[in-house]
Parts: sequence; C-alpha cells; structure tokens
Amino acid sequence: MPQAFHPTTILTTKLLIIAALVGVVTVILLAEWRMTPQAGRYAAVVQPILFSHKHHVGDVGLDCRYCHTSVEKSAFAGMPTTQICLTCHSQLFKDAPMLAPLHASAASGKPIAWTRVHDLPDFAYFSHAIHVSKGVACIECHGRIDQMPLTMRKAPLDMQWCIQCHSHASQHVRPLGEVFRMTDMGKLSPQDVAELNRLYHLQDKRRLTDCSTCHR
Repeated sequence: MPQAFHPTTILTTKLLIIAALVGVVTVILLAEWRMTPQAGRYAAVVQPILFSHKHHVGDVGLDCRYCHTSVEKSAFAGMPTTQICLTCHSQLFKDAPMLAPLHASAASGKPIAWTRVHDLPDFAYFSHAIHVSKGVACIECHGRIDQMPLTMRKAPLDMQWCIQCHSHASQHVRPLGEVFRMTDMGKLSPQDVAELNRLYHLQDKRRLTDCSTCHR
C-alpha cells in the first residue's frame, strides 16, 4: 500500500509542531519575566513624585478610593490626577521641592506620568471592579500598602498565584464593608464563610478557574 504522505510533508509537519511548542514556551517564559520585577522581586518603583502610601494611607488615613477613583466601577483602578493631589497640596507643603513636578503638571496641563507597579501582560484580563464587588480586599494583592513609604509589589501575580487564589476563593474574601480596610480579617467562622460563598456565588469552582475567565 502506498504511503499516504510524502516523507518531506511528514518532516515539515513535525518541524512546524516543534516550532509551535517552542513558541508557546517562549511566550510563557517572556510573560513570567515581564511580570517579575527585574530589579529585585520586591524593589520599590521610582515615581515622578516621591509618594508615600504609609504617610497618606497609614498616617493621614486617606481611603483608597480618594485617589483611585474608578476602582469600584472599572477594570483600571485609576491613578491620582493633578487636580486630586492639589485638593490638599495647593495649600499643604505647596513649596516643597519634591512637589515641583505636581505644580509643573498643573501649569502645563500635562498629566503626571506615574509608573505602574503592577502591569499584567495584555493577554491577561483583570478587573478591579469585579474583585472589589466580590469582597477581595486591597491587601490581598497589594499587601499592607499603608506601611509602604515607597510602593512596591507584594505578590508575583503570575498565573499559578492567581489560580491558587481562585481555587480557594472563600479564603480570600471578606464582607464588602471590609474591602478597603488595611487589616487582616483573621479566620472567619464556617457560618461566615458559607454566607460569603452564597453572597459572591463562589460555589462554581469551574467558572473561577476556566481559561476564559482571565484570557478573553
């Protein structure tokens, strides 16, 4: 019986399959490299203005939503605008040298070029609004931001880390009124866990770990 495919065709097919596998592995490794800070896993990120979450959140007591205005309603939490900063700093420490970029922004109309501390790859979909509405506290991903003089990443935010959280979602949620608190809730009672599972519809483990949840 004659061979169905020419040897050259078979060889070409095998090479294409190998090339595709190598490509997939390369993409995964590049994503991991991009998601891991290169100057040290928990190195502080340089910003155009020396901003301290410890001072503004921990000492002054500012709510996250004051600066991150869209955190409850969109995928992106939002960055503090020049106008938000000037609600205080048009009067407070207005002549401080470190605030010169703020006043330059106000004079020129050019937004402050904040550097993102958490920057996921484009192929990973993440929504702050969904997580906030499901009781995921800020400190779950950002850590004790109220104790950081300079902002740095606390979690790797890689695929394995996210899946671990989604697989045990009931261990990482709290009542909605506690989402923006900078303290650990401690261990919840079985009754509280059951109520949160019902409230946030966390029983469907398959949906929480389905590929399409984060890759759209």
